[in-house]
Amino acid sequence: MKSSNAEMFENVLSGVKRVHFVGIGGSGMSPLAEILHSRGYIITGSDINESDNVSRMRSLGIPVVLKHQEENVSGAELVVYTSAVNPENPELVKALESGIPVIERGRLLGLITREYKNTIGVAGTHGKTTTTSMLAQILLMGGFDPTIFIGGRLPLINANGRAGNSDIMVCESCEYQDHFLSMKPAVSVILNVDADHLDYFKSLENVIESFRKFARLAEKAVVINADDQNALRAAKGIPTKKVITYGICGGSDWHAENIRFTNGSFGQYDLYHKGEFFSAVRLGVPGEYNISNSMAAAVAAHFVGATAEQIAQGLQSFRGAGRRFEFLGTFAGITVADDYAHHPTEIAATLNTAKAMGYQRVWAVFQPFTYSRTVRHFDGFVQSLSSADKVVLSDIMGSREVNKWGVSSEQLAKRIRGAVFLPEFEQIADYVSANAAEGDLVLTMGGGDIYKCARMIVNLLKQKVGHTV
Repeated sequence: MKSSNAEMFENVLSGVKRVHFVGIGGSGMSPLAEILHSRGYIITGSDINESDNVSRMRSLGIPVVLKHQEENVSGAELVVYTSAVNPENPELVKALESGIPVIERGRLLGLITREYKNTIGVAGTHGKTTTTSMLAQILLMGGFDPTIFIGGRLPLINANGRAGNSDIMVCESCEYQDHFLSMKPAVSVILNVDADHLDYFKSLENVIESFRKFARLAEKAVVINADDQNALRAAKGIPTKKVITYGICGGSDWHAENIRFTNGSFGQYDLYHKGEFFSAVRLGVPGEYNISNSMAAAVAAHFVGATAEQIAQGLQSFRGAGRRFEFLGTFAGITVADDYAHHPTEIAATLNTAKAMGYQRVWAVFQPFTYSRTVRHFDGFVQSLSSADKVVLSDIMGSREVNKWGVSSEQLAKRIRGAVFLPEFEQIADYVSANAAEGDLVLTMGGGDIYKCARMIVNLLKQKVGHTV
């Protein structure tokens, strides 16, 4: 959808007072609404579901209507939408008919990042929500008062973002449809680059080129994972004095030594900077991959002034972002956790972490996200999910797509030994609660709304042990 010309985008917030958000409860919408609200804009919003984010908006005094309808944009001087919103949405249609400027969420985020002297954009195919959350936790606990934009909930503030009063903005930077190229970061962080979102990028080379453009946007520094060859390729051509590398491998500006794990999967290591000991780090989240994520957060935090002590304290206190290996509790000896993993690489890393934690069995309850992704990564899903002891698959969440490929979760289940296909969440919750045993870990995974199934499982297990739901 065309919003307006490029010149208008640069001045879209000038002279505007009333801004309406279509789908204000979205993880990428509510932080933007909060930031503008803190600056004195009059914000309204609409959504179709109650949620924690909707409740937070209302607690700030922002009215939210639980229905998309034309009258919601009455009086608005700017309408914000996301690429997930149907072009026939009545609020968008009415805004365009009425001549009200409309802007896609990613473009608005890009404009807001330009207003901070030290915007840190955290990008990567995997791990950006966790790393952005780690960085935010370090800076919040260190008293830096940053503005924050995260794609997942940060338990420390129980929200996806906040409006701070410093010149620092911590921003998760999404590569999908090149959204992160609207930003103006002081520091670009690139965690890794993998073949994803190929419905848009078409090839890995195009993905790498997009990340290269993001790196070039950085005014002050580019932080690169030296352990990831594609990330290094994305940094080619960037002036050496701007590039800061980190990694487990030797030769990086920042590197980890003496890596070890407690309780199977919680990392500890010594962080070195230019060959000198910097800090001992103990992580409060599991997973070998979080060694790398935490190093990226440490490097970025140090760049804006965080001390070794502040970095170590922030990382040790961090217990994970919402839907990133988020433990929901243990009931009758059965532990339930939820994770956003929706790419084979992420699924493999998450399951490897889970398998190292000493559970009797690991259940993978997976909801594939979009038909095109399921087709493209079909074999990868088969391979990565097969490492679980028990696999349960729900229907594919098609999101914005029509299933022109004829792919199904049932086809996936037939390729995975012992896998069970149950289309509805209610069926899955009943099956898991009836068949999981003491000592098991039930891990729901996917980029859609599989977290709802996790809650259903928790409620049924609570009922089993006589807890009040």
